[in-house]
Amino acid sequence: MTQHHRSYDVVISGASIAGSAAAMLLARRGARVALLERRSDPAAHKVLCTHYLQPCAYPVLDELGLIEDLEKVGAVRNEARWYTRWGWIEPKAAPGGPELPYAYNVRRSTLDPLMRRRAAETPGVDLLLGHTVTGLVKENGRTVGVRVTGREAGDSEIRARLVVGADGKDSAVAKFADVPGRTFTNGRFSYFAHFRDLPLKDGITHSWFLEPDMAYAMPNDDGVTVVAVIPDKKRLPAFREDLEGAFLQFVRELPEAPPIDRAQRITKVTGTVNYPLHSRRPTAPGVALIGDAALCGDPLWGVGCGWALESAQWLAESTGDAVTGRGDLAAALTAYRRRHRKALGGHQHLAADYARSRPFNPFERLMFSAAARDEAMARHMHMFASRLIGPLRFLNPVALARASAVNLRHRGTPARPAVADTGRLH
Repeated sequence: MTQHHRSYDVVISGASIAGSAAAMLLARRGARVALLERRSDPAAHKVLCTHYLQPCAYPVLDELGLIEDLEKVGAVRNEARWYTRWGWIEPKAAPGGPELPYAYNVRRSTLDPLMRRRAAETPGVDLLLGHTVTGLVKENGRTVGVRVTGREAGDSEIRARLVVGADGKDSAVAKFADVPGRTFTNGRFSYFAHFRDLPLKDGITHSWFLEPDMAYAMPNDDGVTVVAVIPDKKRLPAFREDLEGAFLQFVRELPEAPPIDRAQRITKVTGTVNYPLHSRRPTAPGVALIGDAALCGDPLWGVGCGWALESAQWLAESTGDAVTGRGDLAAALTAYRRRHRKALGGHQHLAADYARSRPFNPFERLMFSAAARDEAMARHMHMFASRLIGPLRFLNPVALARASAVNLRHRGTPARPAVADTGRLH
């Protein structure tokens, strides 16, 4: 039975990075925000994660004022090199040009408590730990609040103009709101482990595209490197028979493999054998979804954290006036939904297709092979992999023509370092 009521402009379910970012950004626009977290521990964090903040998220981190904090805790700027059958793709800044866009590798055990603390310190935000959403309050077909239960607060209702689901891929808010969506099968599985004293060339992220298998090693804060293997499910029986043995052997057999046998493994090998992708409509009357609640991508690409931050920013920019009574909330939610779909729909379509665990298609072979042979193409690939440009700009006619010319020049020869080139393709 409901014991008491509270009222806010916005109530957010989930106080990880998406929810904490949205709370801060909306509160700065004048909203009174209830930020709910079902876990009672303020240091709670997500474990299964790439711990990778895509460069597309840098402007959000900057707006939140977190760049200095991340540098202080030792977050690693995420330069990267990618192995392909044509050789390594190694994006470098053009001579005399600006540095390549970056964000950070930082473990969620560091990032989540930091952002949750910053949210709690933001005027206008009430962080309510140990509060679980058990249902939505609806009037005239529109959501006007949530029902919650808490160990100390008991059962209650929290009323708000807007309810935000930032509660992950299994979002309870999305379920209660009957939000439609699509699910895509993932033909790969994933396992992770953390190591200390694991040197990587140039100290940067390494990714291996083995078609269809995948792996990466990412240096993180406090000298910890996250190593992940993402094989085709045909390999699953070997992992089920001997998880640690299969994991270590997979890493040892990588081209230019990181020397894991000389490093200190500090965690168990953990992961998941079934991680489907899904896309949900990111709005319903009185409801918005952000982060994995709206769109859950393939962990292979490391996009989840970046898109969580971006969607929080888009929501705040679209609805900031409306949630404080200065605009039409329905129109604001429509604007958010359209922006979300336009920015991420193409990326998710390609990711869902590649999640079928297939080799590269002809366009991918064209672009990856050229990027391994040409510096301008490598920079172009970096912009797309960083989600700073979409599929249409990535595959624009100029880029396709250059990739074709590069590969024609190198036909029958192995990839080799290219001469400097300041050409811009995007």
